Amino acid sequence: MNNVLPVRPNLWLLPVLSGFLIGTSYIPFPPWASLFCFVPLWLFWTRQTRLRDVFLGGLITSFVFTLIGFNWMTYLLHEFAHLDWPIAVFGMLIYALIGHLFVPLAGILWFIGRRKFKWTERLSLGLMTVITILCEANSFTLFDWNFGYSWYGANIPVYQWAEVVGFSGLSAATLLCNLPLYIAWQKRKEDSGKIILASVITGFILLNLGGLWLKARLPQPDGSFKTLLVQASIDNSEKLAAELGKGYSNEILNRYITLTRNALETNKDQKIDFAMWPETAFPALLGEQFKLNELPTALTEFLHEKQLPLITGAYSVDEASRLITNSLFVLNKDGEIVLPYYSKTILLAFGEYIPGEQFFPEIRDWLPPTGHFARGSGPDALLKLNGYKMGAQICYESLFPGFSRSLAELGAQFIVNATNDSWYGTWQEPYQHMYMTLARGVEFRRPVLRVTNTGISTVSLASGEILERSSIHQPWTGLYKVPYLKNPPATFYQNWFWLVPGLLWGTLAVLLAAGFIRSQDIETPRSLSDLANRY
Repeated sequence: MNNVLPVRPNLWLLPVLSGFLIGTSYIPFPPWASLFCFVPLWLFWTRQTRLRDVFLGGLITSFVFTLIGFNWMTYLLHEFAHLDWPIAVFGMLIYALIGHLFVPLAGILWFIGRRKFKWTERLSLGLMTVITILCEANSFTLFDWNFGYSWYGANIPVYQWAEVVGFSGLSAATLLCNLPLYIAWQKRKEDSGKIILASVITGFILLNLGGLWLKARLPQPDGSFKTLLVQASIDNSEKLAAELGKGYSNEILNRYITLTRNALETNKDQKIDFAMWPETAFPALLGEQFKLNELPTALTEFLHEKQLPLITGAYSVDEASRLITNSLFVLNKDGEIVLPYYSKTILLAFGEYIPGEQFFPEIRDWLPPTGHFARGSGPDALLKLNGYKMGAQICYESLFPGFSRSLAELGAQFIVNATNDSWYGTWQEPYQHMYMTLARGVEFRRPVLRVTNTGISTVSLASGEILERSSIHQPWTGLYKVPYLKNPPATFYQNWFWLVPGLLWGTLAVLLAAGFIRSQDIETPRSLSDLANRY
């Protein structure tokens, strides 16, 4: 006879509540519940006696917060995959089920460990927290977000600690705060619960004061330049037609040239060091072997006429594989290409390559419209122009701190990022992606120049301050004076990149060892009297 009682219906509201708290605490929302968003789910988990219910509780939480915080996936499926709206909505529901499985995975691992090793309540809570943090930090997601970015999105000074622990470390600290607040809730009727709550609030205030101090102690820049960002807001259908050789190439180039020319005329009393165009803005192949073609020649003539250096996204060809590359080029004031140019290394799955295609080439027969791009060699060289040392990123390469760290190790004075966010709508993803990109500048204390096809284009300083932002889905130009350090020092995070992950894994190992030793003590009698007492 099965004596396991079903979960009371009202208990299922706890995972729903956690999902709501997480989803409404991520960009573009303020992080109002980040410090306690997992508490309802953890309360639910600790009351369960069946693995199935733990899994379902975690799945409900991830499903709800994905629907709230990442519903731009619906627009992406409609715009990029050309799916009808009802099918795109169905695809969004599927994504909400599988997009953030780190939550139910954390619950499964914790529950199995607790049941097998009979952890004490205190040890169980500690392991539940650490396992959740590690699952979040090491999960595979299409959009590698974390809980640290929300502090930057809300301009709360605690984000300045990213130069010490990175935004991934801030995310871990945010989730770690859920543990004392869980205990405070459990002890809310006792003085100890009120003391724990007050301690967390005090610690948070002190961390924000420390963030203001970190910002104030930054060294003063010893150089500056002026850059012109150009956002032409080219429609996806026009870009696709140009890429497929069905027209619009001349029209697209003329729009970029016209916008740039008008901005130069408006700011003719200003000396502009270089202009920037977005990812794949130049609507034809670019490179030494193509420089005599019609559109490269037109671009060269314009730059020579205006004596304007340019950084632009464009397609090129990898000589070894003969595949197309998504690249970033520097052209000098005479329109000549300055080597080396950079080709995108971290490609978009199912957009620029098919995972596993190298092992099963027949997959491409099933997905013929999927892009087939050559992969760049990585962040192993800087773009150079007139003495500037620039770290190049294309689109969502900015989401990976290790990539930007390599640019900092090479001595990049600032980061240039070219992006096309036109597939994602207007109200969530453009803001999420912007803050995640500019976050790298805080971690490594370098300015970030971000130019996009449809917005948001802007510049952030080494302090994290964000300058004028472009409108979304509107043609726009912006002129910026950007202060920078000619020889920027390495941040603590740059030097100790693996410190936080090492501490987290080390903590997990110590806690698991403590649990294992205790389980052995329970299972192994120490004397005949112990054995007699057990029976």
